[in-house]
Amino acid sequence: MVEDRFCQSCAMPMGITDEHYGTNEDGSKSGDYCNYCYNNGKFNKDLTMGEMLEVCVEFMVDENVTEDNARKALLEILPTLKRWKTNG
Repeated sequence: MVEDRFCQSCAMPMGITDEHYGTNEDGSKSGDYCNYCYNNGKFNKDLTMGEMLEVCVEFMVDENVTEDNARKALLEILPTLKRWKTNG
């Protein structure tokens, strides 16, 4: 069984193919971040976690997910991701 991989910045499912994975500085595939968040060893945009939440809400809302439900889910998951996790 293949383990689901999620971007450690935006929580997007990245799947098992390379198409959604970002790249490290040496051009290798990043195992942690998607190509929308990370390329060439750097984050594509300098965002706060709150700004990332607002970007992600737009992509989650559809006929089955309300804006409020998307926001609640992101408020739970984003702080647990590698980019946003704080020690303490």
